[in-house]
Amino acid sequence: MKLRVAGGQVILSMLKYDLFVRIDIEDEGIGIDEDEQHLIFQRFYRGEAVRGAEGRGIGLYLARKIVARQGGYMKVTSARGKGSCFSIFLPIEPASGANFASGAE
Repeated sequence: MKLRVAGGQVILSMLKYDLFVRIDIEDEGIGIDEDEQHLIFQRFYRGEAVRGAEGRGIGLYLARKIVARQGGYMKVTSARGKGSCFSIFLPIEPASGANFASGAE
């Protein structure tokens, strides 16, 4: 969200399916080149377009780890100059071994 265009909107939406829920977070930011999208969830990764911006490259990595521990996954769809949509997929039933209260495995 810190790389969105000034005055741009952030849109949150949720869609429930039979076995999971999808949460979409869309922005009107700078977007992410397709050839870079598979890298953005890596720890400490900083794309060329954001090297001068605040951050350490850990936020998306941690978000994906947290979602994965709950039995879900994250993905991104984006294009340079068009903004991004981050989708979070979470099971409706907790994953085996997931502990929502304490975060323990």
